[in-house]
Amino acid sequence: MGETMSKRLKLHLGGEAEMEERAFTNPFLDYEAAASAALAAGAAEETGSNRPQPTTEELGLPFHNDGKMSDGCWPNTLNTKKMFANEDDSVDRDQLGSIALLYLQLYRVTCDQTYLLRSLDYVKRTLRNLNGRRVTFLCGDAGPLAVGAVVYHKLKSDCESQECIAKLLQLQRSIVSGESELPDELLYGRAGYLYALLYLNTEIGPGTVCESAIREVVSAIIESGKTLSREERKAERCPLLYQWHRKQYVGAAHGMAGIYYMLMQPAAKVDQETLTEMVKPSIDYVRHKKFRSGNYPSSLSNEADRLVHWCHGAPGVIHMLLQASKVFKEEKYLKDAMECSDVIWQRGLLRKGYGICHGTAGNGYSFLSLYHLTQDKKYLYRACKFAEWCLDYGAHGCRIPDRPYSLFEGMAGAIHFLSDVMGPETSQFPAFELGSPQRDEKVQKDD
Repeated sequence: MGETMSKRLKLHLGGEAEMEERAFTNPFLDYEAAASAALAAGAAEETGSNRPQPTTEELGLPFHNDGKMSDGCWPNTLNTKKMFANEDDSVDRDQLGSIALLYLQLYRVTCDQTYLLRSLDYVKRTLRNLNGRRVTFLCGDAGPLAVGAVVYHKLKSDCESQECIAKLLQLQRSIVSGESELPDELLYGRAGYLYALLYLNTEIGPGTVCESAIREVVSAIIESGKTLSREERKAERCPLLYQWHRKQYVGAAHGMAGIYYMLMQPAAKVDQETLTEMVKPSIDYVRHKKFRSGNYPSSLSNEADRLVHWCHGAPGVIHMLLQASKVFKEEKYLKDAMECSDVIWQRGLLRKGYGICHGTAGNGYSFLSLYHLTQDKKYLYRACKFAEWCLDYGAHGCRIPDRPYSLFEGMAGAIHFLSDVMGPETSQFPAFELGSPQRDEKVQKDD
């Protein structure tokens, strides 16, 4: 049997030891087990079959039964912010834009003008160092320009805001050029530039970037996917196929999940026929690559069930599935997303660290997104437990990231996640999810 065992089965049977090397064993009881334990504890004090379901306080959770956060855990998060603020001078120059985005987030959740002014400081420093070599939101000039436009807009500096928008749109020619060798993925490609345009229309208002500009980028992404699909003879199975460095990645950062997710955003205004005939069957093609565990491969050619990161694996694919559930109204996408959530709960406390790209905070965002759609307290509970883990930042012996204070690798990302856990109804994965029109109104009202 051992000689004829398939490569995929060998990888599956040998995966447990490697999983232990990549992730910590989750020490927390899951929601149902925690509820049962609370009920058992209550039964010792109160007899009778009419014992009500345990309250969130009895479960040791930092939120009330209505989903709003308790005031008591806010000081811990503020202390974490102060710890980061003391390290500002250690931030590398290429991380300045992401730190500006973090301070903009802290302004959003606290309405403290100090954070907005701090964001402006980082924006100014970033805009002095634009180099034009990359064009995406997270890893290029588009991000600092878009964040700068939003910060200036909130400060009512309309001239400076418009100048940032104009410079952002000047990058578009290289994005849509037929001779461009630009990839389509999120971190370095067209989808990352598309996010910058959609971000402006979400944060400043519809029409900030005209529909024709967005349509042009969307068309370039779709045509690129159709071309590769034909070349690979997969047009019927996967009408939109994408690759990065000659590898067909699956995940959110470099792969198809991130691209499909952007194309399904309402603000992208992709027509229903394209969504149904091109995007939907491509998503289903990716779905069929799912491992028995519920996780997803890093690329179509990789059969190893190893990575449970936002960049590679279930924590990134889950966002595509949740958006597909909203767009196509089919139960199978939500079912698969819930399976992703279970994998992330089991294997998502990563030894790589606490960051967003390949760390615990990024994995925690999957629970917040699932909570948005289902309003199931189970997923808010899971998010809170991952946040609890992040509050012990540095205590678990994780690998120190190359950029320890950056948004996607380091402390800034963990802080962003913690601040979003404090307001789960309005949370959003930075540089990836887009806020709802009601989000800022709710933040202001709750404040």
